[in-house]
Amino acid sequence: MRTAALIVALLLSSAARPALGDEDTDVFARVVVPETELRSGPSVSGRVIYRAKRGEAFLVDGREGSGFWLRVTLPDGRTAYVLGDTVEALEAGPDSAESAVKPGVFAPPALEEAHAGFTLSGGVFDRDGYLEFDPAFVLAPAISLEPYVGLALQPDGRRLVYGAGGTLNLIHDWAVSPFVHLGAGGVHDMPSAEFFPTSRDFFHVRAGGGLLVSLRWRILVRLQAMNTVIFTEDSFRNAQSFTGGIGTYF
Repeated sequence: MRTAALIVALLLSSAARPALGDEDTDVFARVVVPETELRSGPSVSGRVIYRAKRGEAFLVDGREGSGFWLRVTLPDGRTAYVLGDTVEALEAGPDSAESAVKPGVFAPPALEEAHAGFTLSGGVFDRDGYLEFDPAFVLAPAISLEPYVGLALQPDGRRLVYGAGGTLNLIHDWAVSPFVHLGAGGVHDMPSAEFFPTSRDFFHVRAGGGLLVSLRWRILVRLQAMNTVIFTEDSFRNAQSFTGGIGTYF
């Protein structure tokens, strides 16, 4: 009797769970409770990486672990796990196309949830090869504080550019967001010994802007153009920089 009861219970449990469909059919998990937690692993001890609201749907990548956890793909490409009792499985079709979108190349901007990030860019500064590193501290989705340090390779030596500035993300909830930037700091020229015996220091201010492009896996592409005014107490001149690079927000 106990064995028969166990078999019946297992059959009822399997019938209550959503089917994952054929291999050639995309299956989505749509949230049917007011809110559910998507975790880094298939257990309640996994770190919560996303909180989904009723009606949100995610591409199902498989079933894993005990307790009926579904492995799903977030819009930014990350893998997460959701408890099957909080969702219903549905195959992609005309009725589900609007609420269940298969992740593509672009992703929702990480600015909405990020606290910090960085970008490593390369390009030209004043017609010289240039490499720049930009950490970012996100104060709000539209505003971030960004120190920066860059190195330009000149024909007669090297130039170190360093400073800090603020960036305003104009449309922070778009996958492609324009931004403007203002910054200030110093410039340290390190000429080769055959040209100048000692290094030289300047001040600078810079202004410009560009585009932040959010891709899957929280990959960020940053394209920017800047005008930099390099000056001392009695002289100044303009220098332009054009850079592009990749980074992430977290």
